[in-house]
Amino acid sequence: MPIDTTEQTFEQDVIQRSYELPVVVDFWAEWCGPCRALGPVIEKAVAARDGRLELVKLDTDANQRLAAEYRIQSIPAVKAFKDGKVVDEFVGALAPPQVDRFLDGLLPSEVELLVAAGGEENLRRAHELQPSHAEAAVALAQLLAARDEREDALRLLAGVPGSFAADGLAARLRLEQADPSLIEAFAALDGGDTARGLDLLIGAIADADDSRREDLRKAIVGVLDELGVEHPLARDSRRRLASALY
Repeated sequence: MPIDTTEQTFEQDVIQRSYELPVVVDFWAEWCGPCRALGPVIEKAVAARDGRLELVKLDTDANQRLAAEYRIQSIPAVKAFKDGKVVDEFVGALAPPQVDRFLDGLLPSEVELLVAAGGEENLRRAHELQPSHAEAAVALAQLLAARDEREDALRLLAGVPGSFAADGLAARLRLEQADPSLIEAFAALDGGDTARGLDLLIGAIADADDSRREDLRKAIVGVLDELGVEHPLARDSRRRLASALY
């Protein structure tokens, strides 16, 4: 059953809940004919997805501040929230197949479910289904590298374009083979001392040749990508990396 939310409960019903699973908000009003047409369609579609989505209804007449905040100009309006943010939306009374496509787009794909489950069998299946999926490839390459199957890991990572994580892991594997002096840096990273590991990697750039410098850069960027853009250590390390390179 859908949840009826208000300006007082919206934060809990929608924003906070969307960190646990996708929340679909149906902005409607009693006088709106298309709203009454869409309501049963979207309720049935959400119910068919067995709790993987939450449906919340908001009466725009009774909650005008929220309607204005989310720029509701025409109803029915449906907005989907994940991690506290609107990730997709539509306006109007869509037909059931269109509603189904909208909802399915909010759910994790088979590959994402396999990656989340983890384990080599699941990761291999995910990689078969989508060879360019970075998270699957990186996780599988880590398992291979731990068994010292480095060449297989590198071949797998080479098929993932545009991924800082994949490029960073591949660079690390090459550096581990070619430069024993970096053992301490990678041990620090693996042990949770990220600041120490980054210090040692950035410090190694000064004496490196062009090829090794590029792998050091990629390995460092891979760590920074994992930390996230706003992490204080990442911000400081990006500045020091730029100084070391240029």
